[in-house]
Amino acid sequence: MGLRAVYPGSFDPVTYGHLDIIKRASLLFDEVIVAVAHNVDKSTLFSVEERVAMLKKAAARIKNVSVTDFDGLAVNYVKKNGIKIIIRGLRMISDFEYEFQMALTNRKLDHSIETIFMMPNECYSYVSSKLIKEAAMLGADLKEFVPLFVFKELLKKLK
Repeated sequence: MGLRAVYPGSFDPVTYGHLDIIKRASLLFDEVIVAVAHNVDKSTLFSVEERVAMLKKAAARIKNVSVTDFDGLAVNYVKKNGIKIIIRGLRMISDFEYEFQMALTNRKLDHSIETIFMMPNECYSYVSSKLIKEAAMLGADLKEFVPLFVFKELLKKLK
């Protein structure tokens, strides 16, 4: 079966920072499952189905990466699928406190699951989906931050 990991998140929308982590994780693990959260607490611009479709297209050339969605706690999804590793991205120090808290909570819920933090390339370290959506609403050209097809989907969604 090999070493498997799950990279959970909202991915609303997927950015080059996300893709950087996915590509680098694919070099470390035999299988990387990108799991799109339903996130009832977050209001998302794109539906779960749209986010999954964008991620599948963006990661299509990475052979050991698959994309799916999940509902509920990431730690429960990981455990249910017999996986022991959660990947989380850290952009800035401001991400650390939240991610650390979540990792410790997950460890308390299931001590057999480990969280691995990965930092994107420094050129993406300030890019967030929230920032991308805000900039898109204000008419910014975001081709340096997201794949062209994602940028076009953003423009369609915001019209």
